Parts: sequence; C-alpha cells; structure tokens
Amino acid sequence: MHKMLRRSLAATAIATMATLGTAGVASAQQRPGAGPGTPPSGAGHAVFVQTDNASGNAIDVFSEHSDGRLSLRQTVPTGGLGGQTAGSVADHLASQGSLVYDADGQLLLAVNAGSDTLSVLSTEGRQVRLLQVVSSGGAFPDSVAVHGDLVYALDAGGAGAVSGYRILDDRVVPLPGSTRTLGLSNATPPNYLTSPGQVGFSPDGSELIVTTKASTSSLDVFHVNASGLLSATPTVTADTGNVPFSFTDSPSGQLVVAEAGNSTVHTYGFAPGGALTSLSASVPDGQTALCWITAVGGYYYVANAGSNDVSAYTVAPNGTPALVGTTGIVATTDAGPIDMAASANGSTLYVEAGAAGAVDEFHVNPDGSLSDLGSVAGLGAGIEGIATD
Repeated sequence: MHKMLRRSLAATAIATMATLGTAGVASAQQRPGAGPGTPPSGAGHAVFVQTDNASGNAIDVFSEHSDGRLSLRQTVPTGGLGGQTAGSVADHLASQGSLVYDADGQLLLAVNAGSDTLSVLSTEGRQVRLLQVVSSGGAFPDSVAVHGDLVYALDAGGAGAVSGYRILDDRVVPLPGSTRTLGLSNATPPNYLTSPGQVGFSPDGSELIVTTKASTSSLDVFHVNASGLLSATPTVTADTGNVPFSFTDSPSGQLVVAEAGNSTVHTYGFAPGGALTSLSASVPDGQTALCWITAVGGYYYVANAGSNDVSAYTVAPNGTPALVGTTGIVATTDAGPIDMAASANGSTLYVEAGAAGAVDEFHVNPDGSLSDLGSVAGLGAGIEGIATD
C-alpha cells in the first residue's frame, strides 16, 4: 500500500496518537576504506544502525557512497531505552530484525527493549526524524516485522507475545485484539538462549512466523486474516535441538532458517493450515554461533558470531541448501558479527559487528564471495539492528 493511500485512511485516529519529534545530529565522519574499488552501489542511499544503548537508544544514519563505503551523517534518538538479554555478549537483543525499513512509507521501525516501546521514524529527505513512540504491547521487544500497512512487534520477556499495528499517515495505530501470547516462561529481560529470535511475515503476508529458540526450539506460525488479526493459537513446528534463530525467504517462497544450536541452515515449505514441511536436512557450516541470515542476489549469507566470519549458501529450487565453495566461508569480520543488510541494488553487504561496535563493508561478487571494503568503527559495543533504504 502506497504512502498516499495510507494518508487517506483514518486521519481522525491519527490525531489521537502521541507524537514525539526530536533529532540529535552528530558530525559526519568519513573513515578510510580498505580493499579494491567497486562498481557504484547506489549513492544517495542510507544505512541505519541502532545503538541499543541502555541509557538512550538511537539510530546512527550513514550515507552510502558510490563505492559502497559509509560515512556517518546523523544520530537520532529513538525516544526509548536499549536493553540487554541475560548472558549475551555480542548480540544484546539476541534477535534479528530489531530495526526494519518500510519502503512504502519511507519509515524506520525500531524496538526499545529497555522501555517496552516501538519507535517510528521518517526517512524522507536527507534528515531522519522521530515521529512517534508507542507501547510494544508487552515486555522487552526484540524484533519487528512489516508487510504492506500491517506491523507486528515481538515481545521476548515473560510469556512472550506478538502485537499488531496499522500504519496510517506515517504513524502506527495499535490493532485492537491483535496480541497473542507465545506461552513461554522467560524472565524479563530473558536469557539470550531462550528469548524468541525473530518475527516475520511469509512472502504473501498470510502467515506470521516466530522463532522461539531454545525455549521450545520451534517455529510458531499464526495465520493472518483479512483484518490483520492472527489465529488464536499458532501452528507449531518443532525443530528439536537445532534452536531456530532467524529466517528469510527464497524466490520460491520457501522459508530459509538459521539454526543456532548446530550452526546449520534448514529449509521449509508452507503447508495448508500454517504447518511447515521440512525440505532438507540441516546443513552445517562448521563455524560457531550461526544465528543471522540475509538473502542477497541468490546467495544466503549467515553471520557466525563465535567465529568472526560470514558463510554463504545457495538454495536449490527444491529447497536443498549447499555451501558456497569448499568451506562456505566468504569473509572474516570484526568481533561478533550479528545482523546484516544489503545495499539497495545488492552490490554491498553490511555486517554489524556487535562486540566490536563496528559495521563491516563488503562488495558482493557474482560468485557469492565477498571483497573487503573496510569498516566503520567506534560505534560502541552492543549495537543491534541494521537496515538499508
């Protein structure tokens, strides 16, 4: 749904929403890059990195240059607080998708795990600005998903829950009756091993998927009806011992899952009723803490936080994953690689190194290998969440 259409809907409902508007601007800093020059990657675009700072969460906004390298342009407070799961080291939220970009509305959606809120920021023009802060519907939000004008936030604390919103005229309005419990038994904040890892939509938006990690080691699938509400309970697909952490989808509509338990990738197909059908055996990359996955140009890149490297897979039309090359390893990174995002045209992969407080920049080659372009350092350990426009 396009932005102009959104603006025509329920204007009176928007008037009742509390709006916060603040933007702190940091001086731009360009760091020298390393490695070979690359073809243009779409200069004029931006990369957004969430600080997840417990004393005040913020978004660092980077300009993307023609060679794929970045320079800091702006820092914008989210109006909330960052958080940290118990026992975490490199990945304080222990999740994927804590910061997402909505291309239709040119909006950023960011979780504030330490204050149980969701922030909405506008990216129109060169200056990002905070528009709104709303309750996440539960405790310790760690992931958010958007499909069309429908948004769902995942709360990882306590029993865990998902709660829905509609995007209307650059704001989000809570969707009455949308909250669904996950029935977990976590503390608040949860332990990093047991907190649910990601919420996301199926490609057509008819299903909402949640990974529960070691809590139940399952993939929970809620059906989404025409009103945006979820089925009362999810269809649960057990992934015993593998600890499903994050996921993306293939061009064929398959679910490609990163499993942290054994550092493996596993694929599923959607069956009637929301059940998932296993399409392959779990394929390991031989590294440590494979938790995050991003699809770029026919390749599936996984970040191995314990090995400080990135591996690449392909997925055949029948859903069978395979490592790229002999070992699958396509790049080494700064300490603690976690969430990743690709440039608009897929020529550059940005890897968030949570332990190092850095964003590593890589050119994506036609064979799936990555060429090192350098790193933006000094962002502070604990950064969490990355998105591109």
